[in-house]
Amino acid sequence: MKLRRMGAVALGCLLVSFAAPVAESDPSRSAPMQFTMRQDAANCTAPCRTWVSATGMIRADTAREFEAFAAKHNLRGATIVLNSEGGSVHGAIALGRAIRKLEMTTTVGRTVPVKGAADPRVANIVPRADCESMCAFVLLSGAKRIVPPEARVRVHQIWLGDRRDDAAAANYSAEDLVLVQRDIGKLAQYTIEMGGSVDLLELSLRIPPWEPMRVLSRDEMRRMKLDNSDLTDARASAPQSTASAATNQFAPRRVSFSSREERERGWVMAENGGSTSLRRRHPLTVEGDDIGSIDLTFACGDKAGEFVVLYSELRRNVEDAGPQPLKSVELRIANKIIPLTVEATRPGQNPGEQMSNASGAVTSGMLQNFAASGLRSLVIESTAENSDPAVVRIGNTGAAANVTRLLSHCAQPANASAEHAELKRPAQ
Repeated sequence: MKLRRMGAVALGCLLVSFAAPVAESDPSRSAPMQFTMRQDAANCTAPCRTWVSATGMIRADTAREFEAFAAKHNLRGATIVLNSEGGSVHGAIALGRAIRKLEMTTTVGRTVPVKGAADPRVANIVPRADCESMCAFVLLSGAKRIVPPEARVRVHQIWLGDRRDDAAAANYSAEDLVLVQRDIGKLAQYTIEMGGSVDLLELSLRIPPWEPMRVLSRDEMRRMKLDNSDLTDARASAPQSTASAATNQFAPRRVSFSSREERERGWVMAENGGSTSLRRRHPLTVEGDDIGSIDLTFACGDKAGEFVVLYSELRRNVEDAGPQPLKSVELRIANKIIPLTVEATRPGQNPGEQMSNASGAVTSGMLQNFAASGLRSLVIESTAENSDPAVVRIGNTGAAANVTRLLSHCAQPANASAEHAELKRPAQ
């Protein structure tokens, strides 16, 4: 979720989706939301089923555009089919209220026009689609809400839009916190107004920007009232009196940084054991719960154009039975998947902690691609025995200048050969 300042507040996708998308690639999902009237194929039994296709990003003015569209059509009690990556918090709230006012049915699906049809409105609904981020709260606005088994509803946290790409390396002010808290309160009030469960907001606020969006299970969608198709009376009441009490329950969880981490946010050049490397420390979280930290290091490799990847992980809250072995670590960078070789897991310095290491290799081209754009990121997925995978997206703050320095440094044969022999893992 993303939150933009100066009135353009948004709760949208996080640049990339870490899981394979349900729907086929559809650039219209990232364009501003469009509303069109559609109907079943021409051979349907009269009268043909009709619906409103709502595809694209939700903007601050989307609700106004929907109201202008509704003024030209009789939409009371109609169905609106959502296919969206999310978007503006305020825009989604206003759109949801406009939909509820018309007592419409909301569902998730992809509208596919029928090629060659004489009537341009003729289309099919493909249920294999995604409703992400603020789209979930628009889905909640339907008097009746239906989520097909093939569709996915995915959620994540509110965040400042201009710092979402590398949230852990950004700085935040008191004004930023005021903006976030204010809009959490508005979203809590809206959720209860729509007859939804506050569990939807609580779960959304667990997922920080560096984690993949959380896919809701069928049971969760029913419990959170996102799917009420099994209820005989789907029209939800609005228990307004509890809204203000619920607002303060949903402050975002804080991921703490040590003083050392405060100084080293972003990618930095490091001297360690006589070697020069590019290093980044990042929180290790699972659904927003802080379970430790990771250190990722790139250093000179044996061959020209090759770089060593060193991964060090500290996990907390380990069971009393002892360290849980690290099963796998996978690095995804520049559209490449690099499995790292896992080494032994050992106890940490404090009770309930464990340390793990892994290593691998990447090319100079991968590093250059990662550093080339402010929208680039890499993904680390680590899995310990008997634990859920931890998936973390790491942005490239500081990488643009420092990758160039590392490439230049490692291009000198004397540095490359000597440092690879002496390289040590970064201390936790």
